[in-house]
Amino acid sequence: MGSNIGTAETTARSLSGFTGVGLILLLVLAGLLGLLSTGYVPSAGAGALLLAGAGLCGLGVLLLLRGLATLQPNESLVLTFLGKYSGTVNQDGFWLVNPLAARKRVTRRLVTQEIGPLKVNDAAGNPVEIGMVLTWRVAEASRAVFDVENYPSYVTAQGETALRSLASRHPYDDEEYRESLATRQAGAARQAEGSVLSLRDGGDRLTATLSADLRERMALAGLVVQEARLSHLAYAPEIAATMLRKQAASAVIAARRTITSGAVAIVEQALNELEDRLGGVLDAERKAAMVSNLLVVLVGDRDVTPVVNTGTLYS
Repeated sequence: MGSNIGTAETTARSLSGFTGVGLILLLVLAGLLGLLSTGYVPSAGAGALLLAGAGLCGLGVLLLLRGLATLQPNESLVLTFLGKYSGTVNQDGFWLVNPLAARKRVTRRLVTQEIGPLKVNDAAGNPVEIGMVLTWRVAEASRAVFDVENYPSYVTAQGETALRSLASRHPYDDEEYRESLATRQAGAARQAEGSVLSLRDGGDRLTATLSADLRERMALAGLVVQEARLSHLAYAPEIAATMLRKQAASAVIAARRTITSGAVAIVEQALNELEDRLGGVLDAERKAAMVSNLLVVLVGDRDVTPVVNTGTLYS
């Protein structure tokens, strides 16, 4: 998307800075010789020419000094001359460039930026807070300078947009999302089964999705996304307490379901073993009483107080 649109980066014409220093020394020497020679010429016209030459040498020195530039590693210098882009110097070192060109220094070092947390609605419509850590750098300095007004602000805006888009397409919790679908349309939960990727459990797959989205957006400005990873995820404060209670209730229900299933298996095994040993003398009423007592003992969350029955079930 947009890889062939924008300012194509070219290499600017440049010379070694030491060549520029040598030219400056030659011009300084020539200017000094011109000034010293004005006192030995017989005519005033020749003296004026020598003074003009010395002045031109001085102007040349100033221009050459203006053209000297030092670049650090992972730093670029974008040049424009008379309103037109004239190239970029990407190699670090000491350089002599067009002294009349306007310059813009751009760092190509990695930048780690925290975006958010933002308050957005997830796929289930619940307000959540989401934030990420974005690592990026400038790959093409010409596009970063000319194709967007302010590329750091562009990164922030596109990062927030990508975060909102990600949150709107995924629920915070997949179980809650299936329940929401089930209340709106019968069978929708079955269609979503196995395909719902939640923000809480998405992990590396969500990171890959977010990074791919951001790379496509940043390429327009000549930027490269190294990594984008969620750093903050929580329910919005206004519903956090309610959702916490709901999650606790869901956990209790799941635990009760597991305990009940295990208790039923234990009771069934106990009845089968008793019938095998007693030769099937337990009638339906005794089985029901035993099942009831065993389930109370196994499923209850409090210690059971035994009751000794001195009579029978039929008296």
